[in-house]
Amino acid sequence: MLEIFSSFSPTLLAFLAAVLFIAGCVRGFAGFGAGMIFMPVATSVMLPSTAAAAFLFIDGIVALPLVIRAVRTCDWPTVLPAVIGAVVFVQLGAWLLATTDVLLLRWIIFAIVAGLLLLLISGWRYHRKPSAPVSLGVGAVAGVLGGISQVSGPPVVAFWLSSAKEPAIVRANLIVFFALSSVGTFVAYILRGFFTIEVFHLLIMAIPVYAAAIYLGSNGFRKADPSLYRVVAYVLIAIAAISSMPALDPLFR
Repeated sequence: MLEIFSSFSPTLLAFLAAVLFIAGCVRGFAGFGAGMIFMPVATSVMLPSTAAAAFLFIDGIVALPLVIRAVRTCDWPTVLPAVIGAVVFVQLGAWLLATTDVLLLRWIIFAIVAGLLLLLISGWRYHRKPSAPVSLGVGAVAGVLGGISQVSGPPVVAFWLSSAKEPAIVRANLIVFFALSSVGTFVAYILRGFFTIEVFHLLIMAIPVYAAAIYLGSNGFRKADPSLYRVVAYVLIAIAAISSMPALDPLFR
């Protein structure tokens, strides 16, 4: 067993397990947000490509039960164009991850996520019925961010939270969107050779921890006050913005 985890010390594995547990609880409750919590921490102790590929694999396997339930609730006319945009443009994100300076990418991600959060806090709402081109564009931005960092949530979260949809529909939209768009990310990461042996070492520890956390978070959503959902979503986007800002590296890394 020690040979299996030879790439990671026991202390590091325990630390990553704790982070994944928190991320999984959030994912189960909100339908998104796990990447925002896991990725900034994981990229401080391993290559960004290794962290992104490991999380994609973990989330793709463990979150399947959430997807099965969400397909009956989501707003398909809004979700499908966003998925198409994400699947097409994730290739651009993966290419940027492989070829662009990491520091520059992190500043770009921070600017996009912070801007979306400020837009939501301002009280702006998208009152019209989302058209296919608008949904496609939002999905494209999410795809690029997902290919770079596995943090594709803020654009689609901001888009759907700005509507008058019920929290259960927003959550279902996000779950189905991430499940379908991850197919394109899998292909992009395979083509780039991101699924290394270190990724599969992590899965042995991560899958059971993440599965237990998602179960607990999902049960929490069913029992929670619906008004709490929007607050949690805002907090998660804020975490994504703050933790991705390179200027705060001395505090977080």
